[in-house]
Amino acid sequence: MARLLPVALEKLIDELGRLPGVGQRTAERYAYYLLRTDQRINDSLATAIHDVHAQVKTCPITFALISADEEVSSLYSDSSRDKKLVAVVEEPLDIVALERTGQFKGTYHVLGGAMSPIDGIGPEQLHIPELISRLTSDGVEEVIIATNASVEGESTALFLQKHIKDAGIDIKISRLARGIPVGVDLEYADQITLSHALEGRRLL
Repeated sequence: MARLLPVALEKLIDELGRLPGVGQRTAERYAYYLLRTDQRINDSLATAIHDVHAQVKTCPITFALISADEEVSSLYSDSSRDKKLVAVVEEPLDIVALERTGQFKGTYHVLGGAMSPIDGIGPEQLHIPELISRLTSDGVEEVIIATNASVEGESTALFLQKHIKDAGIDIKISRLARGIPVGVDLEYADQITLSHALEGRRLL
């Protein structure tokens, strides 16, 4: 049977197809673009991919992603940041989303995921003991639980709330408000979003 594409191009398509959210057609488009583009762009991309493991590591305190030559996250070592206020997020990139608002001046703690028994992720797989330790060592006064508005995120939030209280740590525990996104009609909002919107309603 005749081969439709060169072996090297098929291999590139297969590898690109391993990326999250990249289907067969998208992988084919990416591969064809890389084939047609300037070799220097491909070389730059290949170098960036090659270097990412060697030049990126995890902060031993916050578990945010940091450069290999850093000891701790700059968002933690920055003296202008409030160490008494900690936002707990699921993944490192969640920090980027919160920082873009320009509203948060505290520090962060990355759990490394959310509790999901079906995926074999329980409390022991998350950076919860390190969080409990930080609450005491940094004299934290408020924890903002900023996990996702999913079933896993909600379960993790409830577990954290109970775990902190069971540890005998008397601090303020808050949760990111949930509501109807701007531009979304009520008929298209899911039940979880509507429930949180009702719970978090405010007087006008």
